[in-house]
Amino acid sequence: MRIRIYQKQISSRLGVPFSPRVNLKIIIPEWIISNKKYIVRYLRGLYEAEGSHSIHEATCTYKVQFSNKNISMLDNVFKLVSELGFHPHRSKCMIQLSKKKEVFDFLRLIEFRKY
Repeated sequence: MRIRIYQKQISSRLGVPFSPRVNLKIIIPEWIISNKKYIVRYLRGLYEAEGSHSIHEATCTYKVQFSNKNISMLDNVFKLVSELGFHPHRSKCMIQLSKKKEVFDFLRLIEFRKY
């Protein structure tokens, strides 16, 4: 059973300390960066946790997105997706691929939602 509780300022109301991850500097280990297979698996984990895929057939819009508020995480994902030969777009808290071929190639590469 999973119980979820959401409430503004819940950590202070419950007296439980929290760690704001938004400002953490996330460093990818060199052993991941130096091996394409590990980069793909690393990205798969991130996209499975905080990514999404959408298709809007009426407008022929295809998207695969990674959302996060941590700037260093976004920098890392942007860099790794680019190194794999894709052309991501970046906004304040999102990395996005929107070319149809790239979207499907990327999803196939990371085996998104294939369990």
